[in-house]
Amino acid sequence: MRRLLFAAVLGLCLTGAAHAHEYSAGDLRIAHPWTRPTVAGAPVAAGYFEVTNTGKTADRLVSAASPNATRVEIHQSSMEGGVMRMKALPQGVEIPAGGTVRLAPGGLHLMLMGPNKAFLQGDRIPLTLTFAKAGKVAVQLAAESRPASAPAAMPEGHKH
Repeated sequence: MRRLLFAAVLGLCLTGAAHAHEYSAGDLRIAHPWTRPTVAGAPVAAGYFEVTNTGKTADRLVSAASPNATRVEIHQSSMEGGVMRMKALPQGVEIPAGGTVRLAPGGLHLMLMGPNKAFLQGDRIPLTLTFAKAGKVAVQLAAESRPASAPAAMPEGHKH
């Protein structure tokens, strides 16, 4: 019985490790960049991850780029009068010293405009993040489905 339990726990740990991926640049740790799978011809895709700054000074995510999209913008979603609104953040996002910033559905995120192909389950989409102090960091967005609790599509009434 103990061996069976150990094997099950080990299997879960190994499965999770196979899907998790992290990157670092200086004092920054970038945890599990991901995107949802898309269909061919989708006009946009979104990118999500967490950035933790272990340093004593703030940094700033100033831009992102991908060879698989015409352009990438940093965006903030918010509800206004019952309608989901999104605005570009051309000044980027501050990553406070000793803090973590989460890019996630319904909040801060990257918008990959004009993807040049469908992002299929299991694909890795190259992405370069540019930080004011840490510089450029090459990462890969893992195309994966997320639980139903995470919004699957832009809400009706979404304004861009």
